[in-house]
Formats: sequence, structure tokens, C-alpha cells
Amino acid sequence: MDGCRLSKNDSSVLSALFNPESSLSSTVHIEDSLPRGSCPATILRLQEQERQALHLINGESPETSHVNLAISQLTDIIGQDPSYASAYNNRAQARRMLIRDEDLPRNPEIVADILQDIAKAISLATPEQLSSAISSLDARVLASAHTHRGYLLLLASRSEDNRRMLDDVPVLKDLSGDDLEGAASRELGLGGRYGNETARQLAVKTNPYAKLCGSIVREALTKQIADYYQPSITIAR
Repeated sequence: MDGCRLSKNDSSVLSALFNPESSLSSTVHIEDSLPRGSCPATILRLQEQERQALHLINGESPETSHVNLAISQLTDIIGQDPSYASAYNNRAQARRMLIRDEDLPRNPEIVADILQDIAKAISLATPEQLSSAISSLDARVLASAHTHRGYLLLLASRSEDNRRMLDDVPVLKDLSGDDLEGAASRELGLGGRYGNETARQLAVKTNPYAKLCGSIVREALTKQIADYYQPSITIAR
């Protein structure tokens, strides 16, 4: 990055994390339909491929070979339709299955790939206007993706060592622990706004402490969300 100039992508990420206009109290209108502008036949075909890709890893302890196969198949789906948000979100979830939380600081390149997929999923699924109705599939994608990003940011805020997990994300790596915690709270709030009740409850708990508490409370909050958070698929049922 040249000096203090941000790339268009970095600016978009910062805007998404710190935009005060992202009201958590506004109502989300969810329609029981497919994403707007999509071809039903195409979506149904991609969803079936997605189900097949995720079938072997939708359990407690999937084999590494199965996870890698799922990632490869999700990448193929993205190649077929780069606008299909669910595949990016589920590829991020699959990548998280390959690495334990305690190993994330030593693998910032994996974290960067995960956050890139999450950002793409959110960008594709978020309506242009907050008041616009969204499909049930996009709502599930947004609930999962915002919660996942909130968890990673909260985990990174726990310590200087944990912040190393963001070393390959220039727009985030120099943020303070308090800034990361505040961003995590907003992400969890958005996860709750789109339907993840646990994320909503944790957002309420993290927000008042963003600038008032130290590492002990932050660690307790991170443990609490880790106990609740589990990577989950978002294909239509």
C-alpha cells in the first residue's frame, strides 16, 4: 500500500466495519424467495452442487481431505457464477475447519483468504438500500458471514499475539485491540440483525465494554462466542 492511500477494496472493508449508518435497529424485510435478479434454474443447480460439496464436512470432525475437496468444489461453483454469495461464505467456513483458533496467529495468509471470502459474500448479499427486502438465502448468508467476521475480529482483539493473525490484511493489522473489539461488536450486531440471535446477544455484551474494559473481559467474551459459534452451511433448505 502506498503511504496512507487505501485501495478501493480496503476502503470498502473499512466502511463496512465502521460505518455508523449501518443501523442495527432497523427492520430487515426478508422474503421467502430466491435472490433478486437470479435465474431460478441456475440457483437451484448451484445449490445442489453446494449441497454435494458440503455433505462430507457437515459434521463434527470432518477429515482434512474432505474439507479440501469441499473447498475445491466450492471454488468451482464460484467459477461458474462469481455472483453466488453463498459459495464464498461456505468456502470461508470450510477454510476455518482447517485451522484451530490457537494456530490462527501463525497463519495470517489463511485468515486473509477467509476474510476476503467473507467480505465478498457480504458485498454480494447486502442490499443497496437497508430498507430493501432481501431473500431468505441472502439473509442466512449475511447472518453467518457477519457473525464469522465478528468472531475473528474479537479473537484478534484478545492480545498482541492474536493480532498477528491480521498481518496479511493491511486495512486491519494496525488497528488497536479496542478498535477491533468495537468492529467485532458491530459485526455481531449485524449478524443478529439478519437472524443470528446468539450474535445479537453477544453484540449487546461487547459494545459497552469496547473502550472501558481490559483483556480479562475481552477474553471471557471471546470464549463465550467461541462456545456458541460453529461454522455452518447456508444453502437453502
